[in-house]
Amino acid sequence: MKMKKKRIKELETKGFVVGDIQDFLGLAPEEVEYVEMKVVLSRKVKELREQQKLTQLGLARKLGSSQSRISKIEAGDSSVSIDLQIRGLLALGANREDIAEVIGY
Repeated sequence: MKMKKKRIKELETKGFVVGDIQDFLGLAPEEVEYVEMKVVLSRKVKELREQQKLTQLGLARKLGSSQSRISKIEAGDSSVSIDLQIRGLLALGANREDIAEVIGY
């Protein structure tokens, strides 16, 4: 989400430094890609689950996991692996092409 130029100027006038997540966390470009990939995978899991009118508990049962773990998948929690996110997508009917599209390939 991009901030409007007017708002950036207001913040900078007040002494704030405006940057992106890479600046804030000091991430290398490949780390930014990794984080962004996890975010889009998380959003897609939630989107597909909701489209199918499936609860987090319902998806958890399909994966042999817990509702709290599904919540963490959808929130992009750092403890969740990309492997688990992909397993969630596959359980929701996504295929390789769908996943490649999600991550931008």
